[in-house]
Amino acid sequence: MSVNNYHHRIHKAAEPGHPLFFVFHGTGGDENQFFDFGRRLIPDATITSPRGDVSEHGAARFFRRTGEGVYDMDDLARRTDTMAAFIRSHKADAKPSRVLGLGYSNGANILASVLLAQPDLFDDAILMHPLIPWTPAPQPGLAGKRVLITAGQRDPICPPAMTQALADYLVAQGVETNLVWHPGGHEIQQGEVTAIEQLVRESA
Repeated sequence: MSVNNYHHRIHKAAEPGHPLFFVFHGTGGDENQFFDFGRRLIPDATITSPRGDVSEHGAARFFRRTGEGVYDMDDLARRTDTMAAFIRSHKADAKPSRVLGLGYSNGANILASVLLAQPDLFDDAILMHPLIPWTPAPQPGLAGKRVLITAGQRDPICPPAMTQALADYLVAQGVETNLVWHPGGHEIQQGEVTAIEQLVRESA
């Protein structure tokens, strides 16, 4: 699998041994949505930001769905494998000290799906407003990872009960899990940014 399998934007670290940071946009975003944010968070890292290769009425996504919160699970499985190969290829090229991922909404969902399928690819993951509408199978490989979940208590897209269920699942797998709520909906608020900054400082 080529490192160029997805249209993507990349900033390479000055030399091997620095962190590798993948950032994944939400539905309708692109490779620019979180690229500069990633660079500010970890200035010495290689930042890699792929663009979703599924179009939903012109909006870029990372996998297909048939309705709000209703995923095409076969398509998700295929695209999870493709994304994992893309990540693995970049990891081999960068030879990083750590690998982190950040995703928002649909980007959080593809990141979570890759993490569940191939947990060796990431050390830390930041899932902003994820929606995992199924019960994942046990995954012993997640033990010892760190995951930050941020979410809105009134999010109409990602029901809080499903967010809590994902956090509970991760805790049961031995993941160091931090769930940070804000009182709003699907929008990103400053408290999420502060929590992300804290996780990044702790992973340095």
